[in-house]
Amino acid sequence: MARTRREFTPEYKDEAVKLVINTGRAVSVVARELGI
Repeated sequence: MARTRREFTPEYKDEAVKLVINTGRAVSVVARELGI
């Protein structure tokens, strides 16, 4: 069964990166919090 690929806006991606950089949390932690 194929999974549909989710698309995220550039703004959403930028915010996710800023969360990782500014908070010092791991990428996996931030991704889990954002549901990605």
